[in-house]
Amino acid sequence: MIELKKVISLGINDIPIRYKIVALLLIISILPSIGLGSLISLTVDKIIDKQVTDHTLQLLGQANKSLESYVENMQDISYFISMNPQVIDFLQQDEIKESDHEYEIEQFLQALTTVNPEIAGILIMDHKGNYISNELYPRNIHSLIEEEWYREAIENNGIFKIIGHPAGRSIKSHANYLNSEIVSGVRAIMEPERQTVTGVILIDLKIRAISEVIKDVRLGKSGYLMVIDDKGEVIYSPQVSLVEKVKSGWFDNDSSGSFTKMIDGENMQFIYRKLPFSNWTTIGVFPTNESVMEVQQINFYVISFLFIVCAFGIGASYYLSHSMTRPINQLNAFMNQVESGDLSIRYKGNRVDEIGRLGRSFNTMLNKINNLISLIEIQGRQKRDAELQTLQSQIKPHFLYNTLDTINWMARKKGATDVSEVVESLSQLFRIGLSKGKDIIPLEKEIEHIESYLKIQKARYKDKLNYRISIDPKLNHIPVIKLVLQPIVENAIYHGIKERRGPGNISIDAKEQAGKLVLSVEDDGVGISEERLTKLRENLAINFNSLEETKDKTTIGYGIMNVQARIKLTNGNPFGLSIESVQGKGTSVQVLLPLNLDF
Repeated sequence: MIELKKVISLGINDIPIRYKIVALLLIISILPSIGLGSLISLTVDKIIDKQVTDHTLQLLGQANKSLESYVENMQDISYFISMNPQVIDFLQQDEIKESDHEYEIEQFLQALTTVNPEIAGILIMDHKGNYISNELYPRNIHSLIEEEWYREAIENNGIFKIIGHPAGRSIKSHANYLNSEIVSGVRAIMEPERQTVTGVILIDLKIRAISEVIKDVRLGKSGYLMVIDDKGEVIYSPQVSLVEKVKSGWFDNDSSGSFTKMIDGENMQFIYRKLPFSNWTTIGVFPTNESVMEVQQINFYVISFLFIVCAFGIGASYYLSHSMTRPINQLNAFMNQVESGDLSIRYKGNRVDEIGRLGRSFNTMLNKINNLISLIEIQGRQKRDAELQTLQSQIKPHFLYNTLDTINWMARKKGATDVSEVVESLSQLFRIGLSKGKDIIPLEKEIEHIESYLKIQKARYKDKLNYRISIDPKLNHIPVIKLVLQPIVENAIYHGIKERRGPGNISIDAKEQAGKLVLSVEDDGVGISEERLTKLRENLAINFNSLEETKDKTTIGYGIMNVQARIKLTNGNPFGLSIESVQGKGTSVQVLLPLNLDF
């Protein structure tokens, strides 16, 4: 997995920056647009689906109000008939006489059907099977009491009931309506005191009345409304219908709702609302693809918008990438020319962005390179001159050594031992100080050098100067910068021991501490004042770039500062000098050097 990530990372790094910028800009501009378009499409789909459902339910509600008014009117007519005196007399007489109110009742029923043209016919029948009607009559002599519609009316105990299309009854109308063209409603007439059935009223409603309510309602291009009863029987459906049969089990107990079903290979949307009084259900039926057409149209606009955004994003990406990479490629070409040795090339541009700053930095770099080249040429000439001078001056140290050896030999010959020792120490001092031009010498040579220096000073100050040197023999071979102790010991003598009364002591120690070499020089001289000690410590903290800066930046302790500068320039931090002093008691200087084992 890690190797795969490395390969992918290397592959991406190899792609030109122009194409990376193009890809980044395309991702930034196109992906959010696609996400926004998808979100809009999904939201619009849901909103349109909800609007279609709400609108259809509203149409169903309006249709249901009209249908309920017809059913309620049929119920009112049944109550109105049952309260007619002639009808009451007809139902309560023991034997029917043709002349007794029959004509008045027929005229009464005729008037009702005239006032309510949606009524196809009305039939009144007593409990013995005698009937009166303006439009309806039996097909045969079979007793109507035995028919299903009569039994349903009796079972409903005086409550009006819609029984749907007539099926299996032996009643016809003068208008010769088909069973599918009417819907029947029945109600039993009860004797108030005894609550016995005295008769039944049968009312037929024309389906045409229902059709006139809902036939002009269109759902989309081919959708329509239909009505079914609680048994799933179709009360009304247009002649050209998308669904031949609807099952009552498709509709749950909710008063309204919607669902989809696959009918004959086509996905159909069903939205329904139930009529509480008649137990009918009004259903809106339409193909789902018709409601999707509006969504598709909106999706077309969204896709068109995305196409325009993508086209604009691609064009803008290429333009921006070109404007950004062109000066970078120009700088790259300039660098190739510099690699070939042409240092006269320069970036020319007025841009103030990062690329413009990069171009100006490129020019500054070339100017510095030219300056460094000129400086190296000057230093080269100076080095050659210095080497020549060194060769010429090599005669002088040898002449000095030979002269000091001659003086030492003459002093010993004359018996001047003290003079011989001083001259020998001075010769050793010069020899180690020059060290054949080396800047790094073993610690034991540095100790020999400082010991020769102390012998010379001892010859001068006699008993006033005493010294002690303690060195761990294991450290003798450790390489150190030469002449680090002599300026410190010199300060200890001239500013410490010399100024005090009576003899003074100087102790020099070398030890290993925490993986570093620590050289310490302590004296019991007059010490250093607080003001001068503070100034010395400030000078020790200066960031030296060359030895010459010690002369420019310090006014006191030049010898000490010279040692500090050489240590810092050679070894860096944290190496260098640290000074502790108490006025009147003495001074301690510690030299911290790296413990280099190889020399």
